[in-house]
Amino acid sequence: MSETTGNVRLQPGDPAPPFTLPDADGTPVSLADFQGRKVIVYFYPAAMTPGCTKQACDFSENLADLADAGYAVVGISPDKPEKLAKFRDAENLSVTLLSDPDKQVLRAYGAYGEKRLYGKTTVGVIRSTFVVDEDGRIERALYNVKATGHVAKLRKDLGI
Repeated sequence: MSETTGNVRLQPGDPAPPFTLPDADGTPVSLADFQGRKVIVYFYPAAMTPGCTKQACDFSENLADLADAGYAVVGISPDKPEKLAKFRDAENLSVTLLSDPDKQVLRAYGAYGEKRLYGKTTVGVIRSTFVVDEDGRIERALYNVKATGHVAKLRKDLGI
């Protein structure tokens, strides 16, 4: 049995694992910064790949509506801040991107581990989205989400 099996899976009502990670400019951003607000935390495998670009663009395009509904949005990947800055600038992204190269936050949220890709079991980032409430608790935990159409589905589910 490998260390990646038996992944933690967060459930609604669980406390959201705290984090402080650098953004694309190297500025630390903490989950605690959003206390009193709802925040959508999404995990994606890699900046500047087709699916992740589509997802980040979708979140950026919907950011104003999400903010109007009381939601902040944070995207987390294992990419270093320099790559996130290139990604943000190349795609004109407005969503906050955070760097987790050690994958500690990815693991804490159960967003890193074994996954099936093209019929093979691999280890990597599990595309996941979490809605964290004003008190820092998991409101929704969505694992293995699709990159395309996910933001539209999330908006529908949240009534936005």
